[in-house]
Amino acid sequence: MDAALDGKSKKRKQIQNKFFRGSGEGTANGDPDDEESQPKWKKARLSTKLFVKNCEISHDQLHQLLKSAVLGKQHESTEQGVPNLGSWCHLSHPTHLNGVVVIVLQEVSQLLFYKFYLQFKHLRKAFRYRFRLPVPSANFLADIIGEQPNGNKEEEGILPTPSAMQVSSSSLANPQAITDLQNDPIIQKYGFEKVGLVRCLLTKEEMKKFDFPLQGLANCRNFVSTECVGPVSDSSPLFGLDCEMCLTPNGNELTRVSLVDAEGHCVMDELVKPDNKILNYLTRFSGITRKILKPVTTKLRDVQAKLKKLLPPDAVLVGHSLNADLQALQMIHPNVIDTSLLFVRNLGRRFKLKFLAKAVLGKEIQCPDRVGHDSTEDAVATLELAQYFIKHGPKKIAEMKLDTAVNSQQFLASPKQKNTLPLCPSGPHKEARLPTDATWQKNSGILECLDLTGRKLLFLSQKAGGSTLMSSRFCRSILCTSDEEVLEQAQAEVPLSSFSVIQFSQWPHPLPPSLTVEMHKKMKVKWAEMSTVYAGPFGGSFCLKPLKKLFASFGPVHSLAVILETDEPYLCIQYGVLEAAQLAIETLNGACVQGVRIKVQRPVQELTLDCDTMVSTLETDPENESTIYVNGMKESYTEEDMSQKFSLLPSLEAVFLPVDPQSKKHKKYCFLKFRSSECAQNALKILHGPTGLSWKLVCRRALTPSHLHEWICHSCPDPRSPQASDVVPLASKEKSPLSPQGEELKIAMSRLDERIAKLHGRLPPHTLCLVLLPGTESVRGSSTGLGLISVNDDDMKSATPEVLQWVASQD
Repeated sequence: MDAALDGKSKKRKQIQNKFFRGSGEGTANGDPDDEESQPKWKKARLSTKLFVKNCEISHDQLHQLLKSAVLGKQHESTEQGVPNLGSWCHLSHPTHLNGVVVIVLQEVSQLLFYKFYLQFKHLRKAFRYRFRLPVPSANFLADIIGEQPNGNKEEEGILPTPSAMQVSSSSLANPQAITDLQNDPIIQKYGFEKVGLVRCLLTKEEMKKFDFPLQGLANCRNFVSTECVGPVSDSSPLFGLDCEMCLTPNGNELTRVSLVDAEGHCVMDELVKPDNKILNYLTRFSGITRKILKPVTTKLRDVQAKLKKLLPPDAVLVGHSLNADLQALQMIHPNVIDTSLLFVRNLGRRFKLKFLAKAVLGKEIQCPDRVGHDSTEDAVATLELAQYFIKHGPKKIAEMKLDTAVNSQQFLASPKQKNTLPLCPSGPHKEARLPTDATWQKNSGILECLDLTGRKLLFLSQKAGGSTLMSSRFCRSILCTSDEEVLEQAQAEVPLSSFSVIQFSQWPHPLPPSLTVEMHKKMKVKWAEMSTVYAGPFGGSFCLKPLKKLFASFGPVHSLAVILETDEPYLCIQYGVLEAAQLAIETLNGACVQGVRIKVQRPVQELTLDCDTMVSTLETDPENESTIYVNGMKESYTEEDMSQKFSLLPSLEAVFLPVDPQSKKHKKYCFLKFRSSECAQNALKILHGPTGLSWKLVCRRALTPSHLHEWICHSCPDPRSPQASDVVPLASKEKSPLSPQGEELKIAMSRLDERIAKLHGRLPPHTLCLVLLPGTESVRGSSTGLGLISVNDDDMKSATPEVLQWVASQD
């Protein structure tokens, strides 16, 4: 079946928009993870295989997915007994992710999500894929992120001055010191002798590799050329360039540009008003505020024209992560020196500008007591760094042992580095930037992977629940006093971070196990009651056998009882699935059966008063919109028979045929997953049509996601059983199920959803976002967790209208 579905994916891929990679395991044109063979403007996207019998994803599988986002490829576990990442999820173009955000809702489980399903307005709409998580271990975050490597535990101190970092002549007499110097990446690239300006220029291949705007690239069609096409020599003029950006729905957009000449004199310093609505001013880094930009009328095209006039034909631009500045300027310049690449490090890592300015020049920039960076100051620093390198040569830089010095102090990277550069190396030489050893890739954790790419994990929490992360030098931790503060900090910090973990703790102490057990019992009873219908009245001479066959045509019947206490007989039918009960109501309510007009309705109990709202909401759930429920198959049908028969339905992606756990036989119903809601609707028309598929089938839109279906089928009791009636008596005069504690939970879940909605709406485009409900564990009963996953679209399609309105109100 998988092969057939892969074949269908290949056909669909030819029709899909050329800017997207189709889902599936690969194409005839090459490896789906070969970034060199793919256009650079394609977007990161998810393709999951969650519509299967077992939708539980292990913590290790989740860890492998997050690691693949950091490493920039489809990382597969080779450990025996551990399923490969590709068995449930494929992350296309991970190098194009702007970041990864993991939101953890402490003490929340799948049970609470569906118990308060109507309160999770954003979560149920914005995240297309869901999966069940196993019961959490004692250290949930350590399982997901991976244990931290044994790192250098040196105390952080003041950066040494350049003279203090020089290698003494006596130490150079040491053969090991000479070997270390020869192996320094700066020496390996430039040699021991001094180099001229031309040798420091990036080649065209390097510019392509590091995402500089170039003529001929499809994503640079509307970019403006500086037209500096004159011959460049070692005496060509240097110009330092630095830009500040804000965050808009289109990503980073220009708010300030500074240009300094070779003498360090500022020749241009302009504020720029972005064309799109500003989501975040990034004031902490840019220094730009709403008040500063309010009177500005200068637009991007104005500064483009001014730069063209200022730059001579042989101008050489110098900057730190200069590709981001040129992307923000939407300009193409052929001759550049990038100081983040000039001072090259092992494994493709990069020094931060603040560190280089202090370590090489002895200058303090980006001072913490000042709001934001000064782009003119940064432009001067990059210019002087390039001039220092050319004047003193690579040998002197190598003797400074910058890689050793950087471990003594960590600096915040600029937002342009974190938002523009991919999470991981990309381009044709990406394997040279991270270790390719299979053992290292298997054993390394996410913190170590981030460290090798010069990044740090951002951890925000109300309490020190993740002690390993709080104490790790590979992690920047912010401990807050409340969830409100966590949200406030996350809105400011997360858009600037490559990898973030945000932990919300709605209540200070875990829920009592007795409350969890009580909610679990009530949930089981509620789903059983929602799957139960009463039909009647029937005449005194009704025939039971054809009625059993009629009601069984909608789905599996758990029990059918005749009620004789009423004036005329009624039937109580409990179905095994919610869809069957809904079909019976929609088909037979008001119909004439055995000569009498009957009513078909659900029992009215406290737990089912919101049943109609629940059903209509489930029907529009993203997991159900493209899925249909079909009943009427024979037990002898195999999955192969089903796949062949339903392959006539266009855009079918998967068939879920449940198996009876006792008899091991297939049940008489199944779920069909289609590519889109429209495809599912077309399939319903075909199945309802006069020809159908020559089978006697009944079908409708699905109401239960596959992972929820498994949970319900293994836990729902008979609502008339003694155990069930003990939980919720049919004529109970006891207190409402929403006791004060229950009402507090309802409000708490609604607040959690609002916080996630606000944070989700602030995330940059192309951000991989996971919301994890870890579940709970206790001796009196455990609750499995739930995961929700999505990649933010450019136009924030995943955000609800309320979130979009809220974001707009902040500008």
